[in-house]
Amino acid sequence: MTGRNKSGSFSGYLEALSEILRDCPDAVVLESVSGDKNRSDNSRRIRAPIAEQDMVLTASGLALTGKRVFVLAPDLPLYVARGYEQIRASVAVPGVNVILSSVQDGDLLDRDGSVRQMNEDFALMRLLPNMAVLAPSDKRCAYVLAHRLLERDGPAYVRLSHADVPNIYEDDDSNFHVGGARLISEGDGVTICANGVMVAEAVKASHILAQQGIMAEIIDCYSIKPFPEQALLSSVRRTGCCVVAEKHADVAGLYGAVAECLCENYTVPARSVAIEGDFGQSGTPDELQEYYGLTHREIVHNVVQVWAMRRR
Repeated sequence: MTGRNKSGSFSGYLEALSEILRDCPDAVVLESVSGDKNRSDNSRRIRAPIAEQDMVLTASGLALTGKRVFVLAPDLPLYVARGYEQIRASVAVPGVNVILSSVQDGDLLDRDGSVRQMNEDFALMRLLPNMAVLAPSDKRCAYVLAHRLLERDGPAYVRLSHADVPNIYEDDDSNFHVGGARLISEGDGVTICANGVMVAEAVKASHILAQQGIMAEIIDCYSIKPFPEQALLSSVRRTGCCVVAEKHADVAGLYGAVAECLCENYTVPARSVAIEGDFGQSGTPDELQEYYGLTHREIVHNVVQVWAMRRR
């Protein structure tokens, strides 16, 4: 982790979209805004009023004409739920080139509570055949993945973040792809799988664990689907146990993907650091992260428990 600067994955994604619009004539950005009428900054950056189902159908229609459509909806955290039928029928079933994205944090969204928070988005999107699901951990990861999605056929969903986290990767790093993962640090004591803002927390936890003699191997699982099975299995065969950290409900997200892989291939003790059985609450981003236990301290606590049961 470079730690030189802090920035959110949303900013890196926006930077990539600007370059994509400049360099790729087939690319279109469909962006949600408040207002009564559709309006466009130019012919390939279309600004649509807030109507989730219509936005998804418009994106599908554009994709069917040969466009590669990036749906940008930072102010609509629940659109994957409100427009789920349309996403299923008009994006996933035909397998069109629509890249959906959402932002699930930020001061305004967090203060509004459960009516403006969506902690189940990974689960919903994972269920859809043909749908890739990604959660970049920092600005650079989001930037590169946006370009990789331009090169890939088929739909995808990207969870972005406004949170200012330490940069994990160098500015010239380009080793990211759909279905991939990155080894952040090596160790033989425990495997920590994390994505999004929880990667930085996993790195903090690893420093504390090292002082206790537990060397953590951290995997940035930015691709939830396709899931990087071999990266996980290679790690747990050395460590014998696993902790998963994600800012999501504790079922059917990254932990679900990890548990499914381990049950089918190599069973080891595993624990989850996630939002347990609750809808969102109102508060600041920092307050909610503490409230839900999405911190390095909770990761350390779960590692100590699972390490005692590790497969030797």
